[in-house]
Amino acid sequence: MSDFRSELCHRWSQFETRRHFLRGCSMGLAGMWLGGQSTSMPTSVAAEPAHHTGPHFPPRAKRVIFLHMAGGPSQLELFDHKPELEKLDGKDCPASFLEGRRFAFIQGVPKMLGPQFPFQQCGDSGAWVSDRLPMFQSVADKACFIHSMQTTQFNHGPAQLLLHTGNQNLGHASFGSWTMYGLGSENENLPGFIVLVSGGKTPSAGKSVWGSGYLPSVFQGVQCRSQGDPVLYLSNPDNISRAQRRRSLDTLQRLNERTFQETGDPEVLTRISQYEMAFRMQTHATEAFDLGLETQEVQTEYGAEPGKESFANNCLLARRLAERDVRFIQLFHWGWDAHGASQSEALNGGFNDRCREIDRPITALIKDLDRRGLLDDTLLVWGGEFGRTPMRENRGGREMRFVGRDHNPSAFTMWLAGGGIRPGTSWGATDELGYRSVENVVTPHDLHATLLQRLGLDHTRLTYPYLGLPQRLSTITQSPKIIDGILA
Repeated sequence: MSDFRSELCHRWSQFETRRHFLRGCSMGLAGMWLGGQSTSMPTSVAAEPAHHTGPHFPPRAKRVIFLHMAGGPSQLELFDHKPELEKLDGKDCPASFLEGRRFAFIQGVPKMLGPQFPFQQCGDSGAWVSDRLPMFQSVADKACFIHSMQTTQFNHGPAQLLLHTGNQNLGHASFGSWTMYGLGSENENLPGFIVLVSGGKTPSAGKSVWGSGYLPSVFQGVQCRSQGDPVLYLSNPDNISRAQRRRSLDTLQRLNERTFQETGDPEVLTRISQYEMAFRMQTHATEAFDLGLETQEVQTEYGAEPGKESFANNCLLARRLAERDVRFIQLFHWGWDAHGASQSEALNGGFNDRCREIDRPITALIKDLDRRGLLDDTLLVWGGEFGRTPMRENRGGREMRFVGRDHNPSAFTMWLAGGGIRPGTSWGATDELGYRSVENVVTPHDLHATLLQRLGLDHTRLTYPYLGLPQRLSTITQSPKIIDGILA
């Protein structure tokens, strides 16, 4: 018995997997358990590291480009026109706005803050867009504006997690990972889920917003760069040829194959798959991320500058990745947290800079996808994790030098375009001051259910067993609804 315990401890310390423990356990439990798993457990390293479910019905969209403005852009300065708020500018906030409410920073009785920039109606749809996005006004008819978004979270990290994973807590799978789990990739030489970050920082919730959570790790997002190698260490080291790299990977694969045969751990298959993907990416990713291959006219249209990290470069990269059938392309642009605590966080400061950074490239992206025939099956999503208050922020109860607004989870605007979304429409509404969503309220779960439907996936059937429950992106504790009114 002592020899058995010694061997068991040795194996446990090596692998620490449930399957290996049961295989080495006495009383025949290993045989019983493995017998029941034999039809589903991978038997060869030739098997895929993980299988996608496939669409449940014909899709209207093949891919997603999600443009997240990290920090929460002010809907009251961009898309939610509120002339009544302008009349109350500088007056004390009504008590009814404050009773029972929690704010990130507002204290005491703040002043109301009217819209800081003029609006105008655009195109045939008459959508209201502020003068901060003059170029976007020309493509407003391509978009569907959801003015009645609402979330339960008023801090950045949890709100970003809720928007991207369907849960405000860590450990859950992101929208991109669920999409990959459902549909897989159509390009074997590039990751199916690619993330691009600009603005100098990653989102407050970190890389969890593109993580796979409890899904197999093969479905997580791959962060790439618009400057230098798309992925760190993608190039071969000095004096190492491609043939030498191939031989070293072959040796590594044989070692991983042995590990898989001993443990049956599917994550080993993921490891093999990702090493092979990295080898193929050395050729294909370098070409896909080379903005210098675009004409000067196209670069100018986007405002792109090859070799730099910028939102403009990332938008042009998003189009290049979309035409190479990358399934899910996630862009995060940091810097939208306009509290007014400093020049960079002010509506009359950094907010203007952020608007200039996105106006040209987003407009170019929509036009470029449209003329290449990609907009019809590419689902564009724009938005932040929450909105801003109609009151001026007053940290410590004192009016600050710069103008800003606090977090507002009760009302914010997102817009969608392409991919089977009805263009030139608006959905939902906020109250006359833009404080609360009051008509056709949309939650992150409703948004997820709708976007999955456009991708050919039934949100109630796209599930994964975890903690004894069939987990899903659109939550198992509520009843999300598909927003039929915005579907083409």
